Amino acid sequence: MIQVKNITKEFIKNESKNKKISFLADDNITFDAKEGEIVGILGPNGAGKTTLLRIIAGIMTPTKGEVLINGMSYDKNDVKIKKQIAFLSGNTKLYKDITGYELLKMCGEYYQIDKNKIDELIDKIVKEFQLKDFINQRIGTLSTGQNQRISLARCALHSPKYYILDEATSGLDTILSQIVLDFIKKEKEKGKCILYSTHYMEEAENICDKVVIINEGKVVKIDSPDNIKKLTKTTNLRDAFFNLIGGIKNEE
Repeated sequence: MIQVKNITKEFIKNESKNKKISFLADDNITFDAKEGEIVGILGPNGAGKTTLLRIIAGIMTPTKGEVLINGMSYDKNDVKIKKQIAFLSGNTKLYKDITGYELLKMCGEYYQIDKNKIDELIDKIVKEFQLKDFINQRIGTLSTGQNQRISLARCALHSPKYYILDEATSGLDTILSQIVLDFIKKEKEKGKCILYSTHYMEEAENICDKVVIINEGKVVKIDSPDNIKKLTKTTNLRDAFFNLIGGIKNEE
């Protein structure tokens, strides 16, 4: 289980040459995600989603609150936790001068996968994400969508218990997006715990067991898509989302 407890993240920025101001990217956020559950993290740009996911993944430290992964905290179990999770950000950078195959091989060694099984696992992942046509090309020559698929393959290689995915289908066309969503559903069926941030409300409505809607760093609502639609008297999650955040002006 992933437990997010009262997470607050404060940043300081320069308003002018001699004046600094503080602001909360995330403000007292609490929720949990269980094994075999897909939890959507939804919100407009600047809502605090990516900061929150980076904290959950152990990349950033909260100003207040704590994150527990399977009952463990990062301050005492950092390496042990990170071996159990996969984190994907929309702006994840990959080594541009190596091939996709070389990256996956390197990741397999990092996660201490049996050397006799790495190639077999890579072959399986290549088929799953349809990477055959470019797996041996240098990453720097690949398109945005191809990079994203290589990055997803990197996440899946060591069969993590927890997935933290920020804009996983960014840059992918409809067919490839569906491949990713089908993969996520399969991982859920295996009992994996998945956090999934997206701007595509249709995706969230299709795959998420519950969603955490965040606006201006605060939780607006946590519930299943169906219950949220009933609450807002809407027929789809997109309309429900705008209803809860106060209208389309918040997306500007």
